[in-house]
Amino acid sequence: MVDDRATVVRERKAALRRSMLAARGALPLAARVDAASLLTSAVLTLPEVVAAQSVALYVSIGTEPSTAELLDVLRSRDVRVLLPVLLGQDLDLDWAIYETRERLSPGPRGLWTPDGDRLGVEAVGAADVVLVPAVAVGEDGTRLGRGGGSYDRALGRVPPGRPVLALLYDGELLPAVPAEPHDRPVTGVVTPSGARHLVGPAT
Repeated sequence: MVDDRATVVRERKAALRRSMLAARGALPLAARVDAASLLTSAVLTLPEVVAAQSVALYVSIGTEPSTAELLDVLRSRDVRVLLPVLLGQDLDLDWAIYETRERLSPGPRGLWTPDGDRLGVEAVGAADVVLVPAVAVGEDGTRLGRGGGSYDRALGRVPPGRPVLALLYDGELLPAVPAEPHDRPVTGVVTPSGARHLVGPAT
């Protein structure tokens, strides 16, 4: 019975993931460009980001809300920007420091990886703010990712009290998202319309 329930949840997550990704794919390029600009402005005006000396971020791919401008503005402010490095064996995340776009190289699964030294999987715990990708987020902070579990592992290393914010398009904050026991919540979301606090500190 437990296995049956777990299978149903996984199937619901997969169906929702397909639906949300299809909706992203249907967005016109101009709408994605406008959303990226608004999202970047919304992130950069957050008090926790303004005060941060170190931010964990990621290089957006495909139809994800673009983080290109956000990366460069944070770097221009002398913020220490940590980017994930996907480990092939178990899909865990190592981390490295972002310097410039020219020092990014193609990595596994279409991701872009900094050329610099690896800092270890625990490095994410030193970031003042953690900004993560998501396909959708529920009102309770439940995050729907791509399904590999990489960020669930990483967020388990983020200390309690640290802001963990998912970057989304408008319409991707949902009343509820199917959750499994290993899923780690985010504390809030940022969309082109602004930021919203959802739950207490990530645990």
